[in-house]
Amino acid sequence: MKLKLLEKFRQIQMHSFLKNNVFSISFGTSLSKLAGCIRQIFIAAAFGVGVTYDAFNYAYIIPGFLLIIIGGINGPLHNAVVAVLTPLNKKNGGIVLTQVSIKLSILLIGLSILIYFNSSLLIQLLAPNLSYEAKSIATYQLKILTPCIPLSGFIGLSFGALNSQRKFFLSSISPAITSLTTIFFILLSWIINQENAYSHFFTYSGLLAFATLTGTLIQFVVQISEINKIGLLRLKSNFQLFDEERRIFKLIIPASISSGLSQINVFIDMFFASSFQGAASGLAYGNFLIQAPLGILSNTLILPLLPKFSKLRSDKDYIGLQKKLISGIEYCFLTTIFLAAFFITFNNQIVQLVFQRGSFDYSAALKVKNILIAYGVGIPFYLYRDLLVRTYYSIEKTNFPFKSSFAGIILNIFFDWLLIGAPINNFGNLSPYNFGVVGIILSSVIVNFIVCVLLSLNLRNENIHLPNLDLFRKIILMALAAFIDSTLCFTILKTTNNFSSNLGEFLLFIFGSLTFFCNLFFSYKIPESK
Repeated sequence: MKLKLLEKFRQIQMHSFLKNNVFSISFGTSLSKLAGCIRQIFIAAAFGVGVTYDAFNYAYIIPGFLLIIIGGINGPLHNAVVAVLTPLNKKNGGIVLTQVSIKLSILLIGLSILIYFNSSLLIQLLAPNLSYEAKSIATYQLKILTPCIPLSGFIGLSFGALNSQRKFFLSSISPAITSLTTIFFILLSWIINQENAYSHFFTYSGLLAFATLTGTLIQFVVQISEINKIGLLRLKSNFQLFDEERRIFKLIIPASISSGLSQINVFIDMFFASSFQGAASGLAYGNFLIQAPLGILSNTLILPLLPKFSKLRSDKDYIGLQKKLISGIEYCFLTTIFLAAFFITFNNQIVQLVFQRGSFDYSAALKVKNILIAYGVGIPFYLYRDLLVRTYYSIEKTNFPFKSSFAGIILNIFFDWLLIGAPINNFGNLSPYNFGVVGIILSSVIVNFIVCVLLSLNLRNENIHLPNLDLFRKIILMALAAFIDSTLCFTILKTTNNFSSNLGEFLLFIFGSLTFFCNLFFSYKIPESK
């Protein structure tokens, strides 16, 4: 009887622990996302699609890559540290953390010095067709951003260390520090310009770079003070803990390579985008609008499926695994098809509502609207690819997704080149079709579609058989329902074209949103598997 009561008490404690942690993570992440959204609105108002923000997007490629891959929450470094430090006591955990921090910092400081003195060459390689002015600004900004590289190492380590000690809220909210710092810098520049008509601080080319560096430094100080407070900052060494230190580095290297493959396509797109003025800024704004709802959908639809896939695979219940995957595919396409139709139909209202103010004028809005439509077309394939790749990883079959990622990189290079006119130096364009920056996005759509087909067909080799014809029929029905809804909303928008006040646009946007959500709700009957 006592054992049963004790077990029940433990279950209640575990449920309470999970509930509190989920709330802390969700609340902190939501605040970070909100801060990021406000930051992007301020950047749009201050810089629009101008040369300064264009240059910043190129300058931030390398530091941003390291901040995401090494310093990001749920990145390889974070996951490795959580796995190794969680079973250790605070004393040993602190020693391991300090030893890894010192070695990683030395490595990253050397890398940052190398980047600083070769910043001009790196910008030339990343963006060969940028204007001279944009290259000069990007080079200057990259030099400012280089200290972010060694800081990213400790930020990633501290994320893992904090989570290993169940300090989830600070880890979730700390990325907001950089966003808030950027907002502060832009507000400060606006105040200075208001007081001094001759000040050019508002358009100062290093503003965003200094704001990002300052925010990263503040984040570093906040996290190192918290690490010290919980007793994990120990300036000692212990050769007996070398195995744990080596485990962290063994986990980091392959995971970083795997995570970095998806970022290589970003480098490729930015390389080709340098041929078009304002393309980098437009891609940044359009991608921001798409990634927010996609991130929510990915966490809501895909993450809960992965533990189930792993369990079913360990139980060798391939039929159960197949049914769960089919259900996941159906709901994945249902939500993304309607989301794509929503973005395509209301591209004008979305861009106006979020960005069109200050320096973000009509021409900037027009450019981002076209980019948003192109991104919208690719939403279903983006999320479906995410679902399939995570499915392979959950059943511990990582070889084929790795190969398909390499194939995707090669295909992306080819289609990027083809869809911007197939240019060759001294010969001009081989193709009469040049879609500009939209072609670069359409290239990613085509590549994601091809990779999705390859991953789907290869599932048969893993003893998972998808009913492709039945799935295709349901997807067509979903697309038809979304098309009818989109046509209805577009007709209403066209007939009320003269109702051009901000209030009128907002009311039309709310009406359209409600029709899409209602249609989506009733369409959930389509993917019910028998």
